[in-house]
Amino acid sequence: MIKVLQSMWDWFDDRTGTAKLVGPILKHPVPPDTGWPYTLGSATLVAFVIQVVTGIGLSTSYVASTADAYNSLQFITHDAPFGHLLRGMHFWGASAMVLLIGLHTLRTFLYGSYKFPREVSWLTGVLLLGLTLGLAFTGQLLRWDQTAYWSVIVGAKQADQAPLIGNALADFVRAGSTIGGATLTRFFALHVFFIPAGIFMFIGLHIFLVLRNGISEPPKAGEPVDPKTYRQKYQELLHKRGVPFWPDAMFPDMLMGFAVLVVVFALAIIFGPAELGKPPDPTVLQAYPRPDWYFLWYFAVLALIPPAAEPYVIILGPLLFGVVMLALPFFANKGERSARRRPWALAITFAVVVMIGVLWYTGEQAPWSPAFASQPLTAQVVNSTNPSIVKGAQLFHDRGCIVCHSMGSAPGGARGPNLNYVGSRLTRDQTVIRILNGGTDMPAYGSILTPVELNALVDFLQSRKSP
Repeated sequence: MIKVLQSMWDWFDDRTGTAKLVGPILKHPVPPDTGWPYTLGSATLVAFVIQVVTGIGLSTSYVASTADAYNSLQFITHDAPFGHLLRGMHFWGASAMVLLIGLHTLRTFLYGSYKFPREVSWLTGVLLLGLTLGLAFTGQLLRWDQTAYWSVIVGAKQADQAPLIGNALADFVRAGSTIGGATLTRFFALHVFFIPAGIFMFIGLHIFLVLRNGISEPPKAGEPVDPKTYRQKYQELLHKRGVPFWPDAMFPDMLMGFAVLVVVFALAIIFGPAELGKPPDPTVLQAYPRPDWYFLWYFAVLALIPPAAEPYVIILGPLLFGVVMLALPFFANKGERSARRRPWALAITFAVVVMIGVLWYTGEQAPWSPAFASQPLTAQVVNSTNPSIVKGAQLFHDRGCIVCHSMGSAPGGARGPNLNYVGSRLTRDQTVIRILNGGTDMPAYGSILTPVELNALVDFLQSRKSP
């Protein structure tokens, strides 16, 4: 059997020259003691391969039309063979890819690996980071549930705030002046064709540059990068202490990649894919879309800043971040690489991790978001047998008041003020005016409630008196 396989390989290699092509890549020397932190790049590549494979499987049943996209995902999740597993691996693979490329970027920055002669490697990595975030964002929108639909609306509204080009950006997000079939088709094309094509291209360039300039050696204090002498010192290091990529350096990469595959598979089995929300309903005027976990920190930023600051944060924030990231290797391409001699790099890394962690936790709690899972008020909270008050308490839940306002011991939303003693703060006429006309963040219910319902709701709210 071994002779047969050897004969088949010899025939294939004779026709293709694979050994001559791959051999030098596998045998090229790398610096010693690179360790596990250097496996994050390979792990990100494995996560991307998972996305490609599972994405191809999902695309065989997904229908990119506003009429059928939601139903096709329901079919994939509940009826298609292995559909639940594929969606689960695709979702958790996206999470792994975003997390790993973020950690890889931080490791590269902290190790000073963007310095000479690897400036272009850093630039391609920054572009890959941006494309990965774009891939994750467009993938979330392809679910085409209520959250996805209103995410497009929110995204278009944010883009519209850009000076001079706001209208053009909003039209690009919507693929026109309104949201429709062209919108979903555009996001599908971006997610399936254009963004993956860009990722493939820059991965190829990134790997080529790694092979050309070599993997950066672990930084040491007191050994600054001097463009005039660095290449000679690096070659001397490889000649004296270098190890072959296979098996010395590649073995940890393989273990890390296998671990990523196992973890993604396990999470898909245990937790499954992202839960689909309700089908998109354009008639629901009050919606608060919630992004996937890796965008929650940015979701928190937009929720916490004053409305007047939104145009600057939405446009200038990402723009400034991109400019700084792209300009970094041109202004700091020499000098110390060790974090011990670069305390500012340690401070920036620590600040970024803490900031994203705190904002993510705040976004997870989301006190500004309506509590859509709130239950009807209990009899103990209503504390009345008056038919009109009892009906008003039911309307308080059915009309969605409880998703923004808390009442007594019943769990409710924190977006609006607590209404425990609203009957002591507002007169009956003031309560009627507020319900009919709405407020800053409160919708007007004048065209929604019948006179009987309005009277019952006011009776209930007026019954909420302080002791």
